[in-house]
Amino acid sequence: MRPEVLSLFGGFALVMGLLTAACNPASTPPSGEKTQAPAAALTAQDDHSGWWCVEHGVPEEICAQCNARLAAQYQRKGDWCKEHNRPQSQCFLCDPKLEARFAAQYEARFGTKPPQRPATPR
Repeated sequence: MRPEVLSLFGGFALVMGLLTAACNPASTPPSGEKTQAPAAALTAQDDHSGWWCVEHGVPEEICAQCNARLAAQYQRKGDWCKEHNRPQSQCFLCDPKLEARFAAQYEARFGTKPPQRPATPR
């Protein structure tokens, strides 16, 4: 093939690749926009793979009720509610205002209220 034809074909392929990438609907949202709540965070059965622990109403990474190692860390720090067997800083039964604090974190991240937690026994 002649070099002009190869150059023309290469330019066409480059333009098509850029157009395809620019029109991809799965691109990430611009900064400042709320991210979509993961589907797993909206289900009643939590597999602990998402950002939010639906069962306990806190981010998964700090949910000591789901993670025994975290629970031990909270206990060593003295942040533990013996009556309700959870970190004092996450005990909605002793301090209902804490639930609103964690809900605000969820709302800041996803732009919606967190999923309803199942009823917590006393």
